[in-house]
Amino acid sequence: MNDKTAVFLFPGQGARYRGAAIDFLDAGSPGARELFALASEACGRDMRALLADGSEEELKRTDVAQPALTLCALAAAAFLSERGWRPALCAGFSLGEYPALACAGVLSAADCFKLVVARGKAMQDEADRALAEHGGDANLAPGMMAVVGLALDKALELIEGWKESGVLKDEGLSDLYPANLNSPSQLVASGTAAALSRAEGLFAAAGARVTRLRVAGPFHSPLMSRAAEAFAVALADARFGDPEIPLFSNVTGEKAESGEEAKRLALLHVTSPVQWAREQRAVARAMGELGAAACLEVGPGKVLRGLWRDSGAETGCLSAESVADIEKLDQSA
Repeated sequence: MNDKTAVFLFPGQGARYRGAAIDFLDAGSPGARELFALASEACGRDMRALLADGSEEELKRTDVAQPALTLCALAAAAFLSERGWRPALCAGFSLGEYPALACAGVLSAADCFKLVVARGKAMQDEADRALAEHGGDANLAPGMMAVVGLALDKALELIEGWKESGVLKDEGLSDLYPANLNSPSQLVASGTAAALSRAEGLFAAAGARVTRLRVAGPFHSPLMSRAAEAFAVALADARFGDPEIPLFSNVTGEKAESGEEAKRLALLHVTSPVQWAREQRAVARAMGELGAAACLEVGPGKVLRGLWRDSGAETGCLSAESVADIEKLDQSA
């Protein structure tokens, strides 16, 4: 492996991305130019204009954010490639699994954009339906909350214990699900508003810090089953090739061995928890075996760098969000 071989980690939907990736276009990247064209065609709108001038409210919508963030991540990966960087393996957090699928050669960029457009629409439609069902009051609709400062295994044990003991069964409070298993001390749960409110107090009593998240819906949980059914229609005709480089799955936390497996997991991904803590351990092991020189967060934000640090990995994770970031990587390679 040379000094420009790295683990590519792709961020998920929570990343702030307004203005992202435009610098790759301005730098004359042919890869970024092609990706912007493909994404604009798939979305039916000018993606450069969206990233430059879209309102914060619009950019937060799931049906907008999913293709836009996928574009930002793939544009960063394309610019890295043009500067001589190569992925030894790749993985993505939640939505980030889609640029990872494209990076690993499982999906073409065009098919990747088509799928994230369909996936984003299915998830936004379900979130809109649930919100309307609750009179437009986001405080009454299903959602998500972060649980920090409690050992992950303990948090999972508490949820399971509450369900088994019946604590969460009264008044529909059983609808609480682990959604993102982020790090040894961080869990995100999805649930109905009633379940989240009840669990909020229980987690706080156990010593956790709890924050309700401003998201459109209860992602990565069985509460998104209607969205999964809608997305299955678009997924059915998509071609998934076998990975050309090691690719890791959120659903299993381990390497996906074939395109057939990756396609099956893509549907489960909508309603299954993101096994990121397990996946990071598997990626760190593979990174050592492959002799990759660096670990990069490829795309907007710094969430994955923080989770990688919290995992206890020996090698740090570096930013590859912008032209300036990648030029700095070049200088240290």
